[in-house]
Amino acid sequence: MLETQDMISFDTEGVCATCRQLEYKQQKIDWVEREKELVRVLDEYRGKGTHDCIIPFSGGKDSTFQAYTLARKYKMRPLIVRFDHGFMRPQVIENTERTIKKLGVDYILFKPDWQTVKKLMRESFIRKGDVMWHSHCGIYAYPMHMAVKFNIPLIIWGEPTSEYVSYYGYDEDEMVDEKRFNRVVNMGINAEDMVGMLDGSVTMRDLWPYTYPALKDLKAIKYRSICLGNYIPWDTREQSELIRKELGWQGAPVEGIPYERYWYEKIEDAFQGVQDYLKWIKRGMSRMTHLASIDIRNGRMTREEGLQMIAQYEGFRPASLDVFLKAMNMSEEEFNRIALTHVVAPYAGPDFKNVKRGPELPDQKFWTINNDQG
Repeated sequence: MLETQDMISFDTEGVCATCRQLEYKQQKIDWVEREKELVRVLDEYRGKGTHDCIIPFSGGKDSTFQAYTLARKYKMRPLIVRFDHGFMRPQVIENTERTIKKLGVDYILFKPDWQTVKKLMRESFIRKGDVMWHSHCGIYAYPMHMAVKFNIPLIIWGEPTSEYVSYYGYDEDEMVDEKRFNRVVNMGINAEDMVGMLDGSVTMRDLWPYTYPALKDLKAIKYRSICLGNYIPWDTREQSELIRKELGWQGAPVEGIPYERYWYEKIEDAFQGVQDYLKWIKRGMSRMTHLASIDIRNGRMTREEGLQMIAQYEGFRPASLDVFLKAMNMSEEEFNRIALTHVVAPYAGPDFKNVKRGPELPDQKFWTINNDQG
């Protein structure tokens, strides 16, 4: 990992905090006892209302594994809640239909106003160099609103943040609450801030899906919001194989990484390539560095192999940027100019004249955002 990685820190031996978290995960945690604790939590909430828990759901590998595990292994009755960020790819839509039918679960889909979403994407890009403020906030806030609305106090998320970064540690009881929302999720911009930033073109009524419910309302239902990965050891590769075998879940190519190795990774977002490209512009690394580092930590790849793969796959301008720029009514020159204002030192940013365009994904022509006329 590069020193420009968000929240990275190193100890006196030069080892980063995330690697230390992996050591703790592998060597210090009694996972048998952790699972027993999970069962006690599930039994406490089982059978108390219309549903036993809420599972926030994107349709990607992690949330599909959550749904499968809670419904099949632990025999819970979950309510599946999806916040649709607006860029769902065809494969993830097919996967979702297959999953909810095979599991026999209830499912709520919320798709926010696209005109507001575009304003939020542009503003968060300008302010933070990240186009997904609406997605980050909506994914974490909307299921909490549904918990209050339907009086379902147990909300179960996927992997803890300590799996990839060091906002929290595996030795902490990481609650997915408002503190975590403000610390990790919303990039330091709440909905009230966004109303002011957009100079009155949106109101708090427009932004309610991106606000966290009032603490008094959450306390009234005695909510508990936890990460499944704090109770069972998280392994995305193994879990992806499981849901492929049991549910017929299918992967898809993603820009900037080899499909043969990472067929399961981040398939739910048509603009994933744009997000990873932005990270490369700002920090000098992209998803390939992230994935190679995970494999190196887990003994699946040598550092030399990782560096070779990074050299082969990183640094290309994604073809999906064409779709993004059209949807945002933005020129590539403006995109580059804004992105460069967020470069993290000591990295100096790329020379765009030398950046080559990557290949188009096979399903890009079928993306519904291609047909946006707004």
